[in-house]
Amino acid sequence: MPAKKTTDTQIDTTTKNCAESEEFKSIGASTTAFPTPVWLIATYDKTGRPDAMVAAWAGIANSTPPCVFVGIRPGRYTYENILENREFTVCIPSEEYAKEADYLGIESGRETEKFEAAGLTAVRAGKINAPYIAEFPMYLACKLKDRMNLGSHIVVIGEILDVWAQEKVLDEHGKVDVSKLKPLAFAPDSQMYHVLGDAVGKAFSIGKEFKK
Repeated sequence: MPAKKTTDTQIDTTTKNCAESEEFKSIGASTTAFPTPVWLIATYDKTGRPDAMVAAWAGIANSTPPCVFVGIRPGRYTYENILENREFTVCIPSEEYAKEADYLGIESGRETEKFEAAGLTAVRAGKINAPYIAEFPMYLACKLKDRMNLGSHIVVIGEILDVWAQEKVLDEHGKVDVSKLKPLAFAPDSQMYHVLGDAVGKAFSIGKEFKK
């Protein structure tokens, strides 16, 4: 069927089958999405020993109250600790701590003193029974709000009780400056870490030129 001709008041609604497209190629159902964060979920175990794991299946889940979501495999020590204490921190590393962050995701806290091995410092957060990583420039203090079993992972919902950041990553208004923070992002397919930082435009502003 030929494409419909358009006029100034008519939009061409003819679509092309994806299978016919020469520009796109199916790569199958997968976790290929960008960016995914590099978050360290820090907890205490039942003996008070600090632990932390890397989470990439994670993000902001809600605005009011502010909440995060984190996908965790049910066999992970961190998940056990969250159920035990119902509190955790989300620690955000800068690029200079990529190796340390990666290590915390490789070893299990059941058998290893991971903080000591990585040369990192666990400090008890002020409002909750969970540690934060002193060397990382930012952390969120969270309490368990809900959880959902989706299959391979349990999605943990945490309410953000407070956000703490080192002064060196704040702008003149006291907000976190991503170009100073230089947080890590994870590329699932290549299994590589990348750095976020460059600004390309002001949100809710640069698109206004298209408004009629």
